[in-house]
Amino acid sequence: MPARTILLLGDPRLYEQCAPVEREEIGEMRSVVQDLHDTLFAFRERYGAGRAIAAPQIGVMKRLVYMHLGEPVAFLNPELDRVSEEGFELWDDCMSFPDLFVRVRRHRSCRIRWRDLEWRPHEEVLEDDRSELLQHECDHLDGVLAVARAVGPRAFALRKGRGRPDGGALPPEERR
Repeated sequence: MPARTILLLGDPRLYEQCAPVEREEIGEMRSVVQDLHDTLFAFRERYGAGRAIAAPQIGVMKRLVYMHLGEPVAFLNPELDRVSEEGFELWDDCMSFPDLFVRVRRHRSCRIRWRDLEWRPHEEVLEDDRSELLQHECDHLDGVLAVARAVGPRAFALRKGRGRPDGGALPPEERR
């Protein structure tokens, strides 16, 4: 399937709260997951980055996140809880504003609960880069963009080449 168009910063749909996926929508969600996969990989080809994408980024207002870190995972109705008090800052980027970095603060760890495409429940404790990644994607489901989480007076920077705003290469844990 061809990649879908990614909604860009300023599109009002990116600020909407998504509806839960209902069990009877699983068939429809399978095709959305394929669209998310194709869109993620097209973005990777163009920008050299991309680890996950949320359904609202392609205009599907459902609580669905697709991640591909070596193997694909579809998160239906993901819920984050048990977030750590310990946090860290990083330069975050997003497919909805691919030439912009935003300095944000994220929790070091959290627990995620979700259902898969067979409607089986799952639970996992996430640490560091996976914790940060799923916090970012779950924010999309609530209509919250990284720009709303900016920290400090110099929290925004334009992408220079393919590295961080400070000129260094992005380590794998900071690549969206």
